[in-house]
Amino acid sequence: MNPAVNGFTTIDVLAREVGFIKELEPDLVSILIGVNDLVRGRSPDAYRESLNRIYDAIATLDLPPGSVIAVSIPDWSVVPAARDYDDPARIHALTETFNATARERAAAHGFTWIDITDVSRRGLGTFDWVSADDLHPGDLQYAAWADEIWNRVRDVWGAA
Repeated sequence: MNPAVNGFTTIDVLAREVGFIKELEPDLVSILIGVNDLVRGRSPDAYRESLNRIYDAIATLDLPPGSVIAVSIPDWSVVPAARDYDDPARIHALTETFNATARERAAAHGFTWIDITDVSRRGLGTFDWVSADDLHPGDLQYAAWADEIWNRVRDVWGAA
């Protein structure tokens, strides 16, 4: 099941998704959340607080090691539409701050950290790396993320 919703922040996940996580009884969990928190101007401290609550809820599932992955926020400061939201240098710095928080919290919860941030920069200028809206990832970028993630989880998740 993929409960992801375009545009959700950590606040939305807490309000609309975390409550039924135990009902789902998942064997594997992946978490990539935070870009919309950043876009909407939430502070790093506010992000940390709500992300930690999400991670706490997932930790109650008591899944085996390697069954929960936390994925970094991609670097969208490099896409053309980033300038419509803020200074790209500021977006980049905040992305690094948010990712440091997510990485630290993931480690504290025993989750596997997977960094796709560098991967999100690799194909810039390549057709279909960024979608037609000049903001969201294109199909090739999503495929590169999937490859990076699968390379890190295949041994555990492939056996699940």
